[in-house]
Amino acid sequence: MTEFVIKLADERGRIQEQIHAAATAEELRLRFTQAGYLVYSVKPRSVLASGRKKKIKLDTFLIFNQQFLTLIRAGLPILSGLDLLTAGQKDLNLKAQLEDVGTRVRTGESLSSAFDAQSGVPIIYTTTLLAGERSGNLEEVLQRFVDFQRMSLSFTKKLKSAMVYPIVLVLMVIAIMIFLLTFVIPRFAELYEQLNTPLPAITVFLLNLGKQAQHYGIYAAAVFAVAIYIFFRWLKTDTGNQLVDRIRIRLPLIGPVWLKYQVALFSRTLSTLLTGGLPLVPSLETAAKSINSRQTALAVYASVGSVREGKGLAYSLRQTKIFPNLATEMIEVGESTGALPAMLNSVAEFFEEDVQLSLAAAMSLIEPILLVFMGIVIAVILISLYLPIFSLGAGGLGQ
Repeated sequence: MTEFVIKLADERGRIQEQIHAAATAEELRLRFTQAGYLVYSVKPRSVLASGRKKKIKLDTFLIFNQQFLTLIRAGLPILSGLDLLTAGQKDLNLKAQLEDVGTRVRTGESLSSAFDAQSGVPIIYTTTLLAGERSGNLEEVLQRFVDFQRMSLSFTKKLKSAMVYPIVLVLMVIAIMIFLLTFVIPRFAELYEQLNTPLPAITVFLLNLGKQAQHYGIYAAAVFAVAIYIFFRWLKTDTGNQLVDRIRIRLPLIGPVWLKYQVALFSRTLSTLLTGGLPLVPSLETAAKSINSRQTALAVYASVGSVREGKGLAYSLRQTKIFPNLATEMIEVGESTGALPAMLNSVAEFFEEDVQLSLAAAMSLIEPILLVFMGIVIAVILISLYLPIFSLGAGGLGQ
């Protein structure tokens, strides 16, 4: 007998994990399914103690699923399709995980359970696979995930491309500042030491700053790198993630855009899960895990209890005071008309378009501000450095 960790939901939608012994994972899954539970995954207990693999690249995973769906539609058995795609997979990390999936399926595990045991697989993928296995419509579920992932990746790439130019400008400002402080200013310091003439206060300040940068710049860079490393490690903790996310949501320009992006991601994920036939409460919990914003995820978790009590989704989300009024109003219309998944898709499309427009407007403000800031800083430095030379020239002309 082997010990397994089983993740399941009861008739009230409460999700829990339990440890049970069974001959195979499929036997344990069948036992709880017949008892009326919704089984999410069954994993050997040793899997949890072993080291986790690297995360899967989502774009590579999307291509795999597109090919997997094509093979299944062509009538190829699941295991044959997995073996064929695994053999031709160039991403070594994904190949190793697909090999493990194939091994687990051969030993009796379901496809959703086998993928759930891997690291980096989106939770929406394993959940929709489970729904497809229960309904017997794996093709439709895979198609729905491919469509979801394609739209999600396309939207994410658009956001990243919009951020490229401002990031390049910031890096240029930093590079120019480092060049001026470590190379240009020390040369002027040597010149003015030879002239032995009184200097303006701002010039003295810059020359001292250049000397400090030249002597202690390497140490400052090392301290800065360590501080950045510690910050990102702290950011991975619950406390750090929650605090930074709370600050990010309250920022004047970035906050509203970030919140709309999270609402769009939540709405599209929830719509995909509900369309796949999953109950509302498990769908909400899965959608909450798919959200990047800790504050938004906690708000969704807070609404789960209210939904379990029989209250509407729109009312429950409105009580969290995180979701925009427009989103909750649209969801309320979807609930009242019985078209909640379709309305959630509309919410996602509306906020995705709003995010793109808001981001474009924000970038149109940030880019000239960065350019003006860079110009002012460089102008002040150059004027401060050349001011004593202008004074000497004016004094020579006066004599």
